[in-house]
Amino acid sequence: MILEVLQFPDQRLREIAKSVLEAEVSQELRDLAANMAETMYDEPGIGLAATQVGVAKRLIVMDLDWSEDQPRNPRLLLNPEIVRHEGLEISEQEGCLSVPDFKADVERYGRVIVRARTLDWEEIEFDASGLESYCFQHEIDHLDGKLFIDRISKLKRDFYIRRRKKQLRREQEDSGHDRFL
Repeated sequence: MILEVLQFPDQRLREIAKSVLEAEVSQELRDLAANMAETMYDEPGIGLAATQVGVAKRLIVMDLDWSEDQPRNPRLLLNPEIVRHEGLEISEQEGCLSVPDFKADVERYGRVIVRARTLDWEEIEFDASGLESYCFQHEIDHLDGKLFIDRISKLKRDFYIRRRKKQLRREQEDSGHDRFL
């Protein structure tokens, strides 16, 4: 099932996700993870955090390798955390399913060690660099109530916010709503 991806400035994107306990791993949580993966592919994207679909749980899905001619192999991860990091780099033209129509260069760690749990409660660790490292950081930021636009200059962020509010006003006017944003 395709889920609705929340869009900036929805305040639910700022909610800090709660850790998932082993006792909470249920068919409902597995279904949520599967639906998140389906939504990620549908958008299309390479990562999605539960907070982006309005669920404040520490769950992310990622698939950096998929394409139309490749099989899908999503990672479904609980409670991901960066346990080590090194070296700063620029993630060029980073974008986000929750921040429509905007990309920016973002300073990120070049390499991270991420520890997480699978849906079978196995502990797993990733030594990630480059795009994989940036994606982990981006999705974990979502779980912490942060968006990539929080990591760019105030000038660029303010420009995007003004443009986004104008876009939302225009959409409301086009749909016949008078409510002011």
